[in-house]
Amino acid sequence: MAATYKTTQGDTWDMIAYKQLGSTNYTDQLICANLEHVGTLIFRAGVTLNLPEITDKTSWNLPPWKR
Repeated sequence: MAATYKTTQGDTWDMIAYKQLGSTNYTDQLICANLEHVGTLIFRAGVTLNLPEITDKTSWNLPPWKR
């Protein structure tokens, strides 16, 4: 089963990506997984979003010489 997230009032794409996926670098993947909400900038409470599966979470947080 795919992971989901239920928004709270005032959530934004980048904030959700950071809190749920670990980095704002995944914002584009989050949006692509929820194209029906692509026009939303600030979410109302209670919107259910699909969270994309991120396979390589660690490389974004590592300096280039450790990737």
